Amino acid sequence: MARQYTGTAGDTVNCQVGVFLAYASSKGAAFVDRALYLPERWARDMDRRAEAGVPEEVKFANKLKLAKRMLRRAFEADVPASWVVADSFYGRSHDFRSWLEKRGRPYAVMVPKTNAVRYRGRTKKIERLVERLPEDAWALVASTGEQPDGRCPWEWACLELHGDPQRGMGRWLLARRSSEDPEDVAFYQLYGPEGTSPTKLVDVCQKRWKVEDCFAEAKGEVGLDHYEVRRWDPWHRYVTLCLLAHAFLVVTRSAARDKGEAAGKKGVSKPSLSR
Repeated sequence: MARQYTGTAGDTVNCQVGVFLAYASSKGAAFVDRALYLPERWARDMDRRAEAGVPEEVKFANKLKLAKRMLRRAFEADVPASWVVADSFYGRSHDFRSWLEKRGRPYAVMVPKTNAVRYRGRTKKIERLVERLPEDAWALVASTGEQPDGRCPWEWACLELHGDPQRGMGRWLLARRSSEDPEDVAFYQLYGPEGTSPTKLVDVCQKRWKVEDCFAEAKGEVGLDHYEVRRWDPWHRYVTLCLLAHAFLVVTRSAARDKGEAAGKKGVSKPSLSR
């Protein structure tokens, strides 16, 4: 525990921070991995480490490194993921994006407006590039049920960037703005198979919010945020049990839904009267 930034509070507070990896499909979404972030000050303090039960082999690793470790484990386990999606904390890192590209992994990551991209042979800041877009570059995209904050529809603009033709991959910049507030704009950089349609790219970007749904469900249904542990092993035991319980509920709900749909397709026979 230390004073550090957490997205939950939106501020720097005294807290514990974990990095989580979730898997999303048409069947549902659930967590598949987790890691407790060990602040650098903790990593250097041997007495503190011993008191909290931090294993000797655990070294300081920033959140990007923890994310790479979890993704590497998922790739090695052949988790059938078509895209990696992440928020701007990870997306703003050129090293993180390059790491995925070297492994041929398509991604859709949020990025800050200060990021620069290569467009038509020149490197330009995203904010300036999007400001110059004509009004007809924006198009409404109907809700797919995954819109952030329940606001829909959003307006999207898609720019094709310098691609990676040797690998058959393209790069894009997507900008998303609220139809209610044009100043509410977010940006995504994407890397994926050449010829991917803008509609598909938008759909992938919206998958980013699945992990937020997972957090809300795990906190509300299985008490993910109800622990009061201060040691290394108890944190991992409690969080892992919560994630397993949440995954069980997701699978059970999906199976029940499939069973209900199958029963609906078979139909229910109506009683008949005879004389």
